[in-house]
Amino acid sequence: MSGHGPSIAMRAEAAGPLTVVAEVPGDKSISHRALILGAMAVGETRISGLLEGDDVLDTAKAMAAFGAEVTNHGDGEWSVHGVGVGGFAEPDHVIDCGNSGTGVRLIMGAMATTPITVTFTGDGSLVKRPMGRVTDPLALFGAAAHGRAGGRLPLTIVGAREAVPVRYEVPVPSAQVKSAVLLAGLNAPGETVVIEKEATRDHSERMLAGFGAEIRVEETNEGRVITLKGQPELSPQTIHVPRDPSSAAFPVCAALIVPGSDVLVPGIGLNPTRAGLYETLREMGADLTYENMREEGGEPVADLRARHSPDMHGIVVPAHRAAAMIDEFPILSVVAAFAKGRCLFDGGGELRVKESDRIEAMVTGLRANGVDVADTEDSMTVMGQGGAAGGATAATHLDHRIAMSFLCLGMASDAPVTIDDGQPIATSFPIFEPLMAGLGARVVRLD
Repeated sequence: MSGHGPSIAMRAEAAGPLTVVAEVPGDKSISHRALILGAMAVGETRISGLLEGDDVLDTAKAMAAFGAEVTNHGDGEWSVHGVGVGGFAEPDHVIDCGNSGTGVRLIMGAMATTPITVTFTGDGSLVKRPMGRVTDPLALFGAAAHGRAGGRLPLTIVGAREAVPVRYEVPVPSAQVKSAVLLAGLNAPGETVVIEKEATRDHSERMLAGFGAEIRVEETNEGRVITLKGQPELSPQTIHVPRDPSSAAFPVCAALIVPGSDVLVPGIGLNPTRAGLYETLREMGADLTYENMREEGGEPVADLRARHSPDMHGIVVPAHRAAAMIDEFPILSVVAAFAKGRCLFDGGGELRVKESDRIEAMVTGLRANGVDVADTEDSMTVMGQGGAAGGATAATHLDHRIAMSFLCLGMASDAPVTIDDGQPIATSFPIFEPLMAGLGARVVRLD
C-alpha cells in the first residue's frame, strides 16, 4: 500500500473475537527524531525498531539528501552517519515529505539555521496544511520562507546565514512547532528558549538530552520553559524505538468493542505526554491493563492488554488532555459510540488542521453510520448507544487515522463499513491489514 498511489476502497465487517498478540510498528514520532538527530550528530547512530512507513521513509530520504549516510540493514535496523550540527549540504532536488506534517516541520527546523536553500512539497493532503506556524518562528532565527498563499507547500526556505537565538512562546499546543524551534536552536549561538503553556509530547527534549545537547526544562508561572544551548557537538546514539502508542490504539480499541476479544500489545511506549487515550479509556471503564512496566531508551514502556468492555460509559474528556491524545480522537470517537451515554471531547481545535479536518470527517462518517454525534469548533460529542448500525461509506480525506478508525468501526457495527480510500494507512501503519487479519478481523479491499 503506497501513501502516494491510487485510491483503494476497503470494507470491514464483524467477524469473530480479536485475540493473540498485536506487534504494532515502531513509534512514528520517535522514528522521525532519531533519523534527524542522527543526521546532526558526528559519527554513526544505530536505530532498531524504526517505523518503515512512508512518512518516516520520506524523512530518511531527506536526511540522505542533506548529506548524511542513511543505511537500511533490514528488519527495522538502520544506521545514520551524521554530518554534525550545521553540516547539512544543500539538496539538489525538492524534498518531498509525502503525507507527513511532523516530518516536514521538523526538517524545516533542522535546516533553518544552516545557510542552504531547500524547497519542500508533499501530497494532496500536506499541501493544504498550514506551515506559517513553523516558518514564523524560524524567521526569528533569520531564515526566510517563500511559498504559496497562507504559507502552504510547495515552499522554499532560505536558511539563516548568521543565525541568532530566540525566545519563543508557542501560541498553540504543538509538539511539531516546539520541536522545529529547538532543532533550529541547535545551530544558533547562545540559548534558545521555548515556552509552552500546555505540555506537549516531549520526545524531542528527551532525545536531545540523550544525544548530548545541553537542555533543561522548568515548570514556571509562564508555563513549561525549555532552554537549549546552541552549537553543541551531538554524540551518536544507539536507539531502540518503542512501539507506537498511536498505532496500538487501533487494535486496542477494536478489542474493546468486538465481543470476546483479548489482545496483548507488547512494548508500547507510554510517555505521559502521549498516553491520554489510555487514561481516558480506563476512566470510561475499559478493561485495559499495563503489564511488565519498564524503561527503554529514556521512554516508559509496557505491555498493554485490552479485553472486550461492554460496560463502558461516556465521560467528559478535559481540554487539557487534548495534547496528549491529539492523534487518537478519531478512534476514541468510535469507541464512544459503543459506550453508553454522552462522551464530550473538548479542546480539540488542532484536529481541524491535521491531515484532514478530523472533527468534520469523523462527525460526517459516524453520523452516516447511525451514530448520534455533534461538534463545535473545538469539541465533539458522541451519544453512545452501546453500538453502531454501520452500513455506510466514510470519506477518509487522505487521512490514515480516519481510514483506520472507520475500519475498526466496521469490525463491531451491525453492518459492514466501507472507506473510500485506505492507501494513506501506509504512511504510519504499513502492516495494518495483515496484523488485524492475524487477530481475526475481516478487512477486504474492493475492486
